[in-house]
Amino acid sequence: MPGHHPARSRRTTERKGDVRERAILDTCEALLAQKGYEAMTVGDIAQGAGITRGALYFYFGSKQEVVTALVARTVEHLWERSRATAETDEPRQAIAAAMRRTVELWNEHGLVMRMAIDLSLTVPEIGALWRRTADLFITAITAVLERAGVQAGAEPEQAAAMARALCWMIERTFYHASQESSEKLQKASSTCEHIWLISAGVTT
Repeated sequence: MPGHHPARSRRTTERKGDVRERAILDTCEALLAQKGYEAMTVGDIAQGAGITRGALYFYFGSKQEVVTALVARTVEHLWERSRATAETDEPRQAIAAAMRRTVELWNEHGLVMRMAIDLSLTVPEIGALWRRTADLFITAITAVLERAGVQAGAEPEQAAAMARALCWMIERTFYHASQESSEKLQKASSTCEHIWLISAGVTT
């Protein structure tokens, strides 16, 4: 029926838009490796995605908007992994799973993660995304510590405060190790896991 064409057309356009947005973000991530954030331009991103600059501006208003969307897509994976950790019952298994998943993400998207950290102080949208990501990870760590018997609460020796310190220790440790090699990242992860296990009191 004629009345159905606009809806069908919109659905088709949305699907094409999703594919094009994914191509733009994939290109942006590839250009981070090739040129770095400062050197890459909107023109570079558009060319790599196989579209015109004008077409790119239909989706994103600036290079900063593109990288913000790339960070959002990347940290969504971290949010999923944090939720999975919080839902795992046994603390030792939860900690091992959390560190394994975090290593995977940093190995796959380390450039984006480091860019997010670098820009979080100067780009408000990225700063908000990164803080939200940290808060979710802190919540997951807190849940694991409490299940292991650490007292709930925000005092220095209690679960929430310990979780916050562990989260930022892991972030900074992974930031530096990921710049060196995947082997260094794995070793750094093992150290962070050991410290988390000690904090939870489940090393023996």
